Amino acid sequence: MTRAVYRIIDANFNRAREAMRVIEDFCRFFLNSALLTARTKQLRHELSAAISKLDANQLIAARDTISDVGVGTTVDNQLRRSDLRDCFTAGCKRLTESLRALAETTQTINPEVARTIENIRFSAYTLEKDIVLFAEAAEKFESVRLYVIITSSLPAEVISLTSQCLAGGADCIQLRAKGIDDDKLFALASEFAKLCKDAGVLSIINDRVDIAVATGAAGVHLGQNDLPIDQARKLQLAPLIIGKSTHSIEQLRAACNELPTYVSLGPVFSTGTKPNAAPAGLDYVRQGVESLSDTGIGHVAIGGITLENIEDVLKAGAKTIAVCSAVTESADPTAACRALKQKIPA
Repeated sequence: MTRAVYRIIDANFNRAREAMRVIEDFCRFFLNSALLTARTKQLRHELSAAISKLDANQLIAARDTISDVGVGTTVDNQLRRSDLRDCFTAGCKRLTESLRALAETTQTINPEVARTIENIRFSAYTLEKDIVLFAEAAEKFESVRLYVIITSSLPAEVISLTSQCLAGGADCIQLRAKGIDDDKLFALASEFAKLCKDAGVLSIINDRVDIAVATGAAGVHLGQNDLPIDQARKLQLAPLIIGKSTHSIEQLRAACNELPTYVSLGPVFSTGTKPNAAPAGLDYVRQGVESLSDTGIGHVAIGGITLENIEDVLKAGAKTIAVCSAVTESADPTAACRALKQKIPA
């Protein structure tokens, strides 16, 4: 029986490490997230450290692949994968299953190791959740080029501008309605979110996570003094795009640790939307884009960007451009969106 116990431990330890490697590679090569890659690697090392407390010689001596009756046993579609996400999902399931088998089996020979493995199993569940929530939102935001912000609390104006921006090719629209009662904001945001969804465009609600969730908007944008991102995620009913405002490298680094879907970099130039905010300049765009290169986190350059200066912002490295008055105060918002969109490389 002892030999059988070690065979089970050896098989499931190998299975768990293999699964972790699949998850790690997904975070590394698909999500390009150093933070999630490091978390997965750390979990793998914790498992190896736990198993190292067992007799390594007995583990390897118990291995008997040739006589293993499970080798070669297959079921239909066992290894069918349509994309990397399927590989990741299968890896997560394989990981938690093997960790459960390890925890149960090691309990018979080393309860302390079993408790450690059980804790690792719960960490694996949390890691899977964090990766899925980040990946789903990041994939939706990845193709955004033109991001328009509508700063109005007048329902007719908001709906009109939204319709014109949709016609002009905006990829993402944010509703920034201040000084409006919650019931009116909810009604307006609901209509706004539906318009965007029907057009296949992302809808973002400024500040209000509750309104974003309640109306089915694609996401929420949070300022430096708004609800922390980890608390915002507790309110979501489905993966929510979460943006975070940053105005300096220090704020950007702090934001990256919260793992938002994207960050705004700015204000690049002086802007009437936030007249008291000192411009962060094109240098911040350059520094910000470089700092984000291994995070998997998206970005939008924001603040005072117009058709006349957008090329300078793009040359600084920005891939996504956020505008407000350049579109919303234009005589023809649809034409303004089209002109801006033509400037931004696909």
